[in-house]
Amino acid sequence: MSGKEIVHKMMEKVGISSPRGDVGKGKSKMSKHVTHGFHLLEGKSTHPMEDYVFAQFKQVNDKEVGLFAIFDGHLSRDIPEYLRSHLFNNILNEPDFWTATENAIRRAYRITDTMILDKAKDLGKGGSTAVTAILINCQKLVVANVGDSRAVICKNGVAKQLSVDHEPEKERETIENRGGFVTRFPGDVPRVDGQLAVARAFGDKSLKEHLSSEPDVAVEIIDDETEFIVLASDGIWKVMSNQEAVNCIRNIKDAKSAAKALNEEAVSRKSTDDISCVVVRFG
Repeated sequence: MSGKEIVHKMMEKVGISSPRGDVGKGKSKMSKHVTHGFHLLEGKSTHPMEDYVFAQFKQVNDKEVGLFAIFDGHLSRDIPEYLRSHLFNNILNEPDFWTATENAIRRAYRITDTMILDKAKDLGKGGSTAVTAILINCQKLVVANVGDSRAVICKNGVAKQLSVDHEPEKERETIENRGGFVTRFPGDVPRVDGQLAVARAFGDKSLKEHLSSEPDVAVEIIDDETEFIVLASDGIWKVMSNQEAVNCIRNIKDAKSAAKALNEEAVSRKSTDDISCVVVRFG
């Protein structure tokens, strides 16, 4: 086995992907019935792959956290990679993470964005969306997001969206109050200042005065009705509804196979964007 293959196997074992066309899986030590799998596919655009995935179970003192995320870059590979390396560390290092988790996540998102803006000279232009999910002791799920990557939970076969799609048209008033504008020119997609098709993101220093990095945060309790959650970039959601995505993989018990099948279904529906997906199954 080559050195590259050994590194890939080690990364897959702990649940961390490399950036291009990869699959991987992992499982909880607290509950053998909770597993995750991920899959990435490079799109047909001319730029290099800009999606990154994080998926890992981690012991923190006497607790276990499942850490899952999709980072979808725009005009940047360095910023989503930076997020993958730093965001969860910032969240877990918040002193009130265990007692006021939602506030800690919001604060860590803001701190991470400030870190990215301070390093703009090194990280370059552009930015990244993010959707993160933290599973605490296999019982409590906390989802946060900026941008249009999405988290969906399936309970008894019914899809429920846990994140918020931050679309410029929906946040036009806020953007205009900050001195920006929303236009469909050029093209037919609403964009902040005619440039960015999401209303919230990390980075994007040139647009930051008109662009928010404040996440929406949601909490969901994992119960006996919970089957799985899906985190995915907009390469899936452009061609599939939440319920269609759930229906596509509900009967696939292996989480890695489910993530791969969902991405391949998006491609069969003519999605040309980079596509990344994490599936977490609950027994």
